Amino acid sequence: MAGQKKITVVIAQAPGRNPAKRQLEEELAAALLVENDVDVSLVPHLNDLTADHTGLLYLRRVPGDVVILSWLYPRAARWILDRNGVKGQLGISLLKPAEAGDDEGTPAEEEARPNAIGALDVPKRKLYCLDLRDQSEPRVYLDEIRRIAREASVQTVGLDLMQWIGGSPQPAQLQRYLNPFLPVNGTPAPSATPTGGTADVGTVPPTPAATTEEPPRRRWYPIIDYSRCTNCMECIDFCLFGVYGVDTLDRILVEQQDNCKKGCPACSRVCPENAIIFPEHKTPAIAGAEVERDANFKIDLSKLFGAPSALEIAAQERDVELVRDGREAVGLSVGVPKRQEAKPAGPRDALDDLMDDLDKLSV
Repeated sequence: MAGQKKITVVIAQAPGRNPAKRQLEEELAAALLVENDVDVSLVPHLNDLTADHTGLLYLRRVPGDVVILSWLYPRAARWILDRNGVKGQLGISLLKPAEAGDDEGTPAEEEARPNAIGALDVPKRKLYCLDLRDQSEPRVYLDEIRRIAREASVQTVGLDLMQWIGGSPQPAQLQRYLNPFLPVNGTPAPSATPTGGTADVGTVPPTPAATTEEPPRRRWYPIIDYSRCTNCMECIDFCLFGVYGVDTLDRILVEQQDNCKKGCPACSRVCPENAIIFPEHKTPAIAGAEVERDANFKIDLSKLFGAPSALEIAAQERDVELVRDGREAVGLSVGVPKRQEAKPAGPRDALDDLMDDLDKLSV
């Protein structure tokens, strides 16, 4: 029906066979199938999808607003999608983790960072990324999806590509929509038409759930949050494994993601803007959890007891992988972040005061 407003809900399934996670996914899918204003489909775990996987090919062809339910932090899910050509503006969810206090409030719009380079060619549609670890009750997610569906303003039927992009894009911009991987790393771009689907952007493609594809293997690689990244290139200076490169616009990108060493998040630790995400890491700040800007001003008691700094830990992690590759460890002699060189003394903070007080104590 022309003019009918629908929203697409995609459930990205958890890796493995955790029965509780599978049950939540199945209950959500069953409930959403009977919703009149929702199209629902399932894809494998977002972090494990390869560029030519039918799950990603499907996602690239979905027009209009999209709700992504995954077992990842929303920031990680959003920038995995952006990296793979599934772009959109940040959709605001009102969900909070079950353990969050009432004083934490609701999520706000992405904080403006004037030095961030931002994402390219973002269309006028919303991506809502919900973390399935936040709540255990399907009803909570269903209520939020219904709220989002009521507010959705993008008509997904009869929408052509030029309407979806909006404005008058330059030829180079249009080419990046049609083949988002083509010029940036020298590798051929995969076809954007899903298996059994259609090239008409105005038509929601069939769900990839019915395919007989082998489950994707687990993957480990960094994701760049361009809403924070300032293109300082400290990651490419520090990483010695050829993971990073630059695109045709001289913007930093993850060029050879499979060169990344499993379990090593060293480049994330040296990023001054916390813009590098490893979605599978156990540390929330590295895995994509929202980190407050004033977090650096909180007292870190580990420093009082001689614990290594984030830079020292990163260098140690890098050395381990260098030795495993049969190369020499380099410590802090190579790729030390430029911000550490001739760094001016900053204003005193609470940690400085505490250290002075400890020095005055008689032992």
